[in-house]
Amino acid sequence: MSKIEQFLTAEEEQEIIIAIRDAEKNTSGEIRVHIERESELDAFERAMEVFHYLKMDNTKQQNGVLIYVAVDAKTFVIYGDKGINDVVPTNFWDSTKDLMQSHFKANRFKQGLIEGVLKAGGELEVHFPWLHDDTDELSNEISKG
Repeated sequence: MSKIEQFLTAEEEQEIIIAIRDAEKNTSGEIRVHIERESELDAFERAMEVFHYLKMDNTKQQNGVLIYVAVDAKTFVIYGDKGINDVVPTNFWDSTKDLMQSHFKANRFKQGLIEGVLKAGGELEVHFPWLHDDTDELSNEISKG
């Protein structure tokens, strides 16, 4: 079994998917989690690549958020599209990353991802509230590389 399968159990993945659905139910924003074993690129560059590959740059309001995790490299990136980046407080992504990292350091990966998803969702809700005609533009499933 590779490290990517050991990172989260199937049950933990389902809990994260439920958190994504909960985080998105009051916003037009989109949140995705992508997990892979390693990348030959810098983590931020790879997160941008995955963001585009998952078509997260095609949301109507440019309000997609990707949480990218490279398991072997023990690194992660929170990547927000232009629409959300333009409106969040200056230190928002750093404080979200710090919250997640505190869980990751204690090997609570599921909890770190859930709290990061919910915090991003709360901020998306403030700036991009759900409207009657909004649709879920992207899958809530965890993607893997």
